[in-house]
Amino acid sequence: MTVEITSAEELRELLGAPMPRAVTKERVVLHERDRQWLAASPFCLVATAGADGSCDVSPKGDPPGFVKVLDEVTLAIPERPGNRRADGYRNILENPHVGLIFVIPGRTDTLRINGRARLIREAPWFDDMVVRGHRPILAIEVVVEQIFYHCAKAFLRSELWQPQIWQPDVLPPRPRLVKEVESVPDTLAELERRYGPEYLKSLYR
Repeated sequence: MTVEITSAEELRELLGAPMPRAVTKERVVLHERDRQWLAASPFCLVATAGADGSCDVSPKGDPPGFVKVLDEVTLAIPERPGNRRADGYRNILENPHVGLIFVIPGRTDTLRINGRARLIREAPWFDDMVVRGHRPILAIEVVVEQIFYHCAKAFLRSELWQPQIWQPDVLPPRPRLVKEVESVPDTLAELERRYGPEYLKSLYR
């Protein structure tokens, strides 16, 4: 029998009260340690939701420090060439609330930032975001509303950073997956060329 949770009261009864430390760790201003974390992080996840409630989570990555801290409550995330779907960006235009998780490879804790975002197509600080000679296409500017460090349990349970349990070949490589699950006219050989060495050359163009 499936039993659904239908109220906040029922949820709280099941989970219990939050630990005091989990509540008091929230902040609204970037600490110097947060700046250091952002300077060391090469990867983040950006969660958004549209006006109709549809959600999106998009990965963003660049060399460590790709996120620019503009002031004690504002940061910016550059956009690079991608698939042009713009799901998260369209959500931001409808609903500015975003959730961010910043990861440092090998660390089991993460930095979480929630705030309000807007899309910037040009700003003087774009010049500080140049990678391999390429300025960002646009940037997400985020005003911090909530910031805290998230505990390590999810990473420890999953053993995410343990190479001995990695199984990258458990599924076919990217070209074959595309051919099998997406409606594309390309041959497998063409896809293998696209996602081969040439793919690395196209990261910023």
